Amino acid sequence: MLIDFFYALRSAKLPVSVKEFLVLLEAMQADVVGPRQPDACTIDDFYFLARTALVKDEKHFDKFDRAFAAYFKGVEQLTDFTKDIPADWLRQILEKELSPEEKAAIEKMGWEELMETLKKRLEEQKERHEGGSKWIGTGGTSPFGHGGYNPRGIRIGGKGGNKSAVKVWDQRAYKDYDDSQELGTRNIKVALRRLRKFARQGNELELDLPDTIRSTAANAGWLDIKMVPERHNNVKVLLLMDVGGTMDEHIQRVEELFSAVKAEFKHLEFYYFHNCVYDFMWKNNRRRFAEKFPTWDIIRKYNKDYKLIFVGDATMSPYEILQPGGSVEYNNEEAGAEWLQRLTHAFPKFAWINPEPPGVWQYRQSIAVIQQLMGNRMFPLTLKGLEESMRMLSK
Repeated sequence: MLIDFFYALRSAKLPVSVKEFLVLLEAMQADVVGPRQPDACTIDDFYFLARTALVKDEKHFDKFDRAFAAYFKGVEQLTDFTKDIPADWLRQILEKELSPEEKAAIEKMGWEELMETLKKRLEEQKERHEGGSKWIGTGGTSPFGHGGYNPRGIRIGGKGGNKSAVKVWDQRAYKDYDDSQELGTRNIKVALRRLRKFARQGNELELDLPDTIRSTAANAGWLDIKMVPERHNNVKVLLLMDVGGTMDEHIQRVEELFSAVKAEFKHLEFYYFHNCVYDFMWKNNRRRFAEKFPTWDIIRKYNKDYKLIFVGDATMSPYEILQPGGSVEYNNEEAGAEWLQRLTHAFPKFAWINPEPPGVWQYRQSIAVIQQLMGNRMFPLTLKGLEESMRMLSK
């Protein structure tokens, strides 16, 4: 089984060597995890051991996670009969079919009332609750909990279902986009090349072969070498990418875009944000709280020559854009809209690339808000959308 697991990791293009695989086997033989441990070995125990032995760079953690999950799908349920099947897995109602009247009644609750009510519910509630419209629980229409329907709710634990939560009160390990992802088509690169501008600059470093031939012929065969300044790609790109949450649905296409951008533009700087830009961004998702880059510093560091490109689905609660304290991560002092306006003012050449299909844009209030803030410079993550955005940025 482990040999097949090793080949599965290699098929996922993880740089796993035979030596590292032998280290894993030695650890298994030494019962680092296994049936002779005091506590029963779980699939999670093996996961952490395998990741420690086989993965030497944290940038590959997400790729390892996906390969591991694909290979061992269902193993935990098959090997551990001591645990009850979670009731949430069996009983949770992912969505409720509510009448327009019921939905309208839920939407009446505003931001301040929502937060105050949550505080009171936390003080009153003493046990887990399933369904219903008041208590913090799962599968209901209460504005607190997860797995139900409330367009202005606060998700507490679990996985969201309607992409409209205002607060998410659980930690998430966002993943860096993999810039080594192989493209399924080179058309993305071709579309990005519309932004590339080459200029002659610097010393005479490059042979001008056509001019050399013409000059030599004109001199009756006497060699007359002509040189021209070397060509350089002057385009500078500042790429800001939304990561985590609803963006998980678009990882593959964003990775393809990221790979293409890194290949096409020599002068590239990139940062991550979640949902909306606030007062800081980060470069490494596993250290995003330890290694912050203040947005003001980013604005001051790069000049107006940089083309600013946002990549995100713009799918969130409008509170996250328009309200101080609207961030799902922390209590931001200034609204995201303020930071978006500062960025677009600092970098006049800007565009927003949205991986969500344009057909759903009209149904997402937050997308309409972002479109307005971007001056309608929002384009879909399609070949046509990329071509149009690059053409606009090159003007």
